[in-house]
Amino acid sequence: MLEKYPKEVKLVVKHFPLAKHKFAQKAATAALAAYRQGKFWEFHERIFQNFKALNDVKFQEIARELALDLKKFNEDIQDQAIRNQINFDLRNGRRAGVRGTPTVFVNGKRLQQRKIQGFTRIIEAELSKK
Repeated sequence: MLEKYPKEVKLVVKHFPLAKHKFAQKAATAALAAYRQGKFWEFHERIFQNFKALNDVKFQEIARELALDLKKFNEDIQDQAIRNQINFDLRNGRRAGVRGTPTVFVNGKRLQQRKIQGFTRIIEAELSKK
């Protein structure tokens, strides 16, 4: 949908680390630290490729693989502004009724069918309103 409607559709990622996942909060923090070096999507992808093996060592390994500045990465992991962003996203998610991930919204409407047909249907319906 992003390729089909590059000017009309944008993707916004909100973090909603689940408490039951021991490293979810750290994964979100590390991904935002990687974002500051232009490597959010690459880091995000590696987190999901390694979700069963996540720990502090794995985050450092991924950062090295992506050639991140490790000093800056480790400073950013400790940055309260990143923690504040994640907490803000969590509060907003709770207010919106999010209970798990991924949860997808299109113009504030929760997407029930997360296959490409569901995305296409709701996005094109929203675009036709304009």
